[in-house]
Amino acid sequence: MDAAFLPPSQDPELERFEHPLAQRYASKAMVRLLSPLYRQRVWRRLWIALAESEMELGLPISVEQIEELRATRDQVDLEAIAIHEAALRHDVMAAIHAWGDQAPKARPILHLGATSCFVTDNGDLLIGHEALALLRRRLLEVIAALAAFADTWKDQATLGFTHFQPAQPTTVGKRATLWIQDLLLDLEDLDHLIATTPVRGVKGTTGTQASFLELFNGRGELVDALEKSFCEKVGFPAIPVSGQTATRKLEDRIGQVLCGLAASASKFACDLRLLQHLKEVEEPFETQQIGSSAMPYKRNPMRSERINSLARFVLGLMPSTYQTSASQWMERTLDDSAHRRLTISQGLLAVDAILVLYRNVASGLVVYPKMIEARLNQELPFMAAEVLLMEAVKRGGDRQDLHERFRVAALEAGRRIKQEGRGNDLLSLLAADPAWGMAEPELESLLNPQRFTGRARDQVRAFLDKEVMAALQNHESTEAAEIRV
Repeated sequence: MDAAFLPPSQDPELERFEHPLAQRYASKAMVRLLSPLYRQRVWRRLWIALAESEMELGLPISVEQIEELRATRDQVDLEAIAIHEAALRHDVMAAIHAWGDQAPKARPILHLGATSCFVTDNGDLLIGHEALALLRRRLLEVIAALAAFADTWKDQATLGFTHFQPAQPTTVGKRATLWIQDLLLDLEDLDHLIATTPVRGVKGTTGTQASFLELFNGRGELVDALEKSFCEKVGFPAIPVSGQTATRKLEDRIGQVLCGLAASASKFACDLRLLQHLKEVEEPFETQQIGSSAMPYKRNPMRSERINSLARFVLGLMPSTYQTSASQWMERTLDDSAHRRLTISQGLLAVDAILVLYRNVASGLVVYPKMIEARLNQELPFMAAEVLLMEAVKRGGDRQDLHERFRVAALEAGRRIKQEGRGNDLLSLLAADPAWGMAEPELESLLNPQRFTGRARDQVRAFLDKEVMAALQNHESTEAAEIRV
């Protein structure tokens, strides 16, 4: 609708936009971490840590000023900040002025020696650490849910697929370990990222620490001590060198891990959508849930589809983060600012939503053994060729002659299935051939599905007992996050 048709400011709701990731998909916990209020509180924590460290190293900052900052730390007034920013056109200075209004005694020493990136970069990295820790907890919940599923269904033989064409049998539990394996690799990457991502530290306007060197009258050892003290207070080491900003490759690394998580979840969701089409395994479906407005009988895999959709969005963010790090000039440019506000926050929100959905689906998977067995039995006679050949040879048959007879019979059985809609009558065709020397019941007795699943059961047990148990060590399950829609 053309804007001219909208009533001017009569309904405030018409002037609001709430991002779907925050409003509809991501958890409240992740939304809080990325909210403007929480960001301002993190900034204030950083300013206090800087002022405390400067005071401890002898700069003229009083205990009274520090106490005033501490007392007003959580009294963030977003409206007052917005008023200041409208006049100043600078988000950091607006935050400083608004806090200075609340803490007039400390106002003169706020942001002493720092540049805007002191709070923006350090703050974003600290929030990023918390967000990644939340994702880690969510990831472990998914792994735990899938591990329980794999253990429950480790013996259930099922038709394996390559190219989505019938292949050798596997088990339902073994297939689930493939999903877990991807997540364990993501966990390794996530742990490495959490353990090695620094903060910007105390670097000054172009990263040379010149302003702090002035404050300490040229004593470089005190500048080093200042950064060391600051980093101890915030709990993370500083990157060794920076320009005005910390390298934007730090965000690239976050994006890589987010994309890895999204890709793993999307693979699971694709598999489940195919399995639901086959009526073998389904995602949970609530009592009053509606699958279609027109077709009330449908049970659409909407949660898996949402995982795929959100994952596609995350995977699309990654190329643009690299474009940001690739196009930075010298010590900094500002063409990164708006982009970073969009990509990292949206990536974290989307992956949070993905993992919440993933846990929900993995915890409630519904398996239909009879459908699984029916499809496996339909294909198993074709796959039993080697077993049947060996048994007939033991009874005196000619392997080469039997191979040709099996080939001809299999082609005829396949033709009947595809052209006439029959069931698989390969065993009947073989039993009718005297060369095999076995009646149909005897042939059927050789087709125990477990005989064709190889070491699937043992692989599941070993994987869960070793790799998965190690990953879940000391992990305590938490209450599942709410599925927002």
